[in-house]
Amino acid sequence: MKLSDRVTIPSQVMARQVGDETVILDLASGTYYGLDPVGARIWQLMTEGLGLAQVCEAMLAEYEVSREDIERDVLALVQALLDKQLVSVGT
Repeated sequence: MKLSDRVTIPSQVMARQVGDETVILDLASGTYYGLDPVGARIWQLMTEGLGLAQVCEAMLAEYEVSREDIERDVLALVQALLDKQLVSVGT
């Protein structure tokens, strides 16, 4: 996976904003997952069709964080979502 990739959400995955967090439901397994406010913002940007590099740029503009930290955190979150089959990644 690289920053030039885009993330898509499979049809069996539903997400809802609850306060400042996001709850994700994998309909295939019936399992719920939760994202904290930062993870929820990353999820929102990805669902708007932004590539991972664009997600990082948006996060840099919104949060006081280094580029290295945000790139690492975005890639780690996407990898965790990918491992649970909550997203798919492509260019």
